[in-house]
Amino acid sequence: MTEDTEIAGDEHDAGTERNRELAWRAKGVGFAALDIEDAELLHGWRSDPVTAYEFGIWPRSLTALRERIERNNEDNDRDDFLVLLPDGTPIGHIALSGQNIVNGTAEVELMLAAQHRGHGHGTEAVDALVDLAFGELPMHRLVAETHAENAPALAALAKSGFVREGTSRSACLHRGRRHDLAVFALLRPEWEGFDRPRAWDGIQA
Repeated sequence: MTEDTEIAGDEHDAGTERNRELAWRAKGVGFAALDIEDAELLHGWRSDPVTAYEFGIWPRSLTALRERIERNNEDNDRDDFLVLLPDGTPIGHIALSGQNIVNGTAEVELMLAAQHRGHGHGTEAVDALVDLAFGELPMHRLVAETHAENAPALAALAKSGFVREGTSRSACLHRGRRHDLAVFALLRPEWEGFDRPRAWDGIQA
């Protein structure tokens, strides 16, 4: 999980002009199902060097990313969304991956564009996904992992109520260095005890 990178002007314009049907809505953000037409937008985000560092990824070709989106869309154990502001501006990608309905477990993934960091959108997006997982799906435990040095992601997870359970030592190799991963989790009973509005509160059907 990370939050970073820039949106190029052409990609931003293309993203805002598309008429997207929202799959999930909260007060500050909405989720639209990710599709193949979003590949160029995501490719620009993933190619940013800071994102690559904090996420532990390396840029792939646009063709490879399109193929990955197609594979993910066929995977019944994950849901991928584009995060949108109320005016339709795409600001990031969020996913609920590795879903195990029997055990009630899944993993949260998040990547935000650079100019939309620091405004609380990461927390809003995570809160909205958590409400989807516990309010509409039979999840009991959500997990998230991020580089132990990724301060924005660590703060967003903590603000959303995730508890740091430990550290996966030297679990990621990037730029010739081993990095620790911070492991966070959130349980359904903890979510049920939150004193905050749910994603559906104040949203007209």
